[in-house]
Amino acid sequence: MQKLSLQISDSPASHKIGQQYLSRYRSTTVEEADVIIAIGGDGFLLHTLHKYHKTNKPVYGINCGSIGFLMNSPAPETLFERLESATLTVLHPLIMECITETGEKLSDFALNEVSLIRQSSQAAKIQIEIDGVVRLDSLVCDGILIATPAGSTAYNLSAHGPILPIGTNLLALTPISPFRPRRWRGALLPDTTQVKFKILEAEKRPVNVAADDSLISNVIEVSVHQDKSHGYKLLFDPDHNLEERLLKEQFLP
Repeated sequence: MQKLSLQISDSPASHKIGQQYLSRYRSTTVEEADVIIAIGGDGFLLHTLHKYHKTNKPVYGINCGSIGFLMNSPAPETLFERLESATLTVLHPLIMECITETGEKLSDFALNEVSLIRQSSQAAKIQIEIDGVVRLDSLVCDGILIATPAGSTAYNLSAHGPILPIGTNLLALTPISPFRPRRWRGALLPDTTQVKFKILEAEKRPVNVAADDSLISNVIEVSVHQDKSHGYKLLFDPDHNLEERLLKEQFLP
């Protein structure tokens, strides 16, 4: 019998469903568990993966949120059966390294996307460098993001970026409300690409960078690449795995 660590979001809906699981199953520490059960929404699942990524434990998400793209449907009475038949998806993180206006060097990782967003009323002005070559001298925009396949249906899709099926070995580079060049709609990049963003006129046009839900203000340079040496394990019910969800998303009206 697998040992479980039940992690429950603070929301009322998560608490209610979480109590149903706690009444049926014993919860142990993350260190002792075989599987981490994350009860909440997509944001809580990403938070759980960030918090416990060093344990290398698989995470099975149970949806109590509005979308639940990375989650499974609640079914307290059949949890062990679902875990037994679950399919494993390994997500490789984006590594974000940045320099702030004070010269501080910071880093973080993201499983969905790294996004740069203007932090004032002034549009951002960003130079884009791909594998050491400047490909766009100046993008005037609200921001820009780079997304993994798993994250391509989140902020990336809302910004009119493409959906990337799992296993395509691609990353989506998507502008957010671009003003100049007006017709540039982004690019598909090999997942081996090294991307560097330089913030132009940073004092007049300050920019934040977010790696999933972490935020750093007043950056002047951001580098992003995917780390294939590390993988984060997600478990999905076999009739609703991540590959199938990404395919279905492309045919929604």
